Amino acid sequence: MCPGCKAKIAFYDNVPVASYLWLRGRCRHCGTAISLRYPLIELVSGLFAVAVFIRYGLSWEGIFLYALVAALLVITFIDIDHKIIPDVITYPGIVVGFLTSLVLGRITYKESLFGIILGGGVLLLIALGYYLLTKREGMGGGDIKLLAMIGAFLGWKGVIFTVFVGSAIGTVVGIALALRTEGGRKLAIPFGPFLSLGALLFLFFGPQIIGWYVQILR
Repeated sequence: MCPGCKAKIAFYDNVPVASYLWLRGRCRHCGTAISLRYPLIELVSGLFAVAVFIRYGLSWEGIFLYALVAALLVITFIDIDHKIIPDVITYPGIVVGFLTSLVLGRITYKESLFGIILGGGVLLLIALGYYLLTKREGMGGGDIKLLAMIGAFLGWKGVIFTVFVGSAIGTVVGIALALRTEGGRKLAIPFGPFLSLGALLFLFFGPQIIGWYVQILR
């Protein structure tokens, strides 16, 4: 719907990027300006679709992995705006991710199941540990379910990579924002976008990044 007049947007006015350009970034009904953010996200989603096609080809594997990518994009921007990760995305995502392991064989169903358990368990333990130490909640249940969904699609290796890379990037960004923002350490930063970024990096560059990291340790 239009953020201004709340009128429902017809399907022909909701074609990614093209409709925004055709309507010159305004609602057909009331003329309210539509944020440039919408077509930019649509463009990013399209570019990811091309990237998945190049990496995995036109296959069922590519289609399901693009579904994961699309879910991660939606989760990222919802978490940034509202500090929540909707269960309506993560719960079905866990189921679909596990079923794809049974059908496609990209990873075994055991790897997917272990990824779900490890993904949910790791963040649950971290959240519980943080609460015991500080008596404050430092991580929401949405992050736990998000990592379980990532584990369902990418397996336990993807979970470890996602946590490591997401935490590293999140720490750097968090420190930078804390130093530049009033409130410092009390600044609340959603973790979902960093987990999503870690999962995307594993999906497209996992072996290369792991190989580079191993070379550094030698």
